[in-house]
Amino acid sequence: MEPKVVRGRNRIGSGESAGTDARAEIQRVALDLFIEEGYDKTSLREIADKLGVTKAALYYHFPTKDDIVSSLIERRIEAVDELLDWAATQPRDTATRMKFLERYSVLHNEFAHENVIRFFERNQTLVNTLAAGKHMREQMTRVFEFLADPDEPLAQQLRRTMALFSIHASWFMLRERPGTPEQRRAAALEVAMDLLTTADAKATTDPTD
Repeated sequence: MEPKVVRGRNRIGSGESAGTDARAEIQRVALDLFIEEGYDKTSLREIADKLGVTKAALYYHFPTKDDIVSSLIERRIEAVDELLDWAATQPRDTATRMKFLERYSVLHNEFAHENVIRFFERNQTLVNTLAAGKHMREQMTRVFEFLADPDEPLAQQLRRTMALFSIHASWFMLRERPGTPEQRRAAALEVAMDLLTTADAKATTDPTD
């Protein structure tokens, strides 16, 4: 069942739960317009009109379009930060890396809505100028540092980082192929695990690679 969002010309929702639903509804509607009309051509007025509320009601949640985009990035940052915090308490071994990739795959699937991916594809310059975008890039560096040991040969490091890229690439490479999102996620995770297993096997049998 879709979450109920209480609308009115002067407000979107009331209370903490309704406020959360309202933000999600704004994000959804704004993304639809950003994809259909382009980010630069979409105004806050158009977003408010699509929602059936006043601009003042929209400003309460998001004063600018950049704030809407940043909020999408920040939700993902929080989820990955929690995953990195968990990883910091675990032994840095094959089992932990595999569990990390499995959990990363799940959260990536949750946040990588098709319109989000399409928006990021088309607006890389914008995303890179936002503070949240910079934070996300720095966070990905931490993820790579966890997966790949800097003392390993470069080929080994590349195998481990490519395991992560396979999870991201599935949204681009398999998007038009037959299958459900869950099947695409499973295929990406299978490839990621294969790459990680190969990297660990090579590290054991040929440490100099």
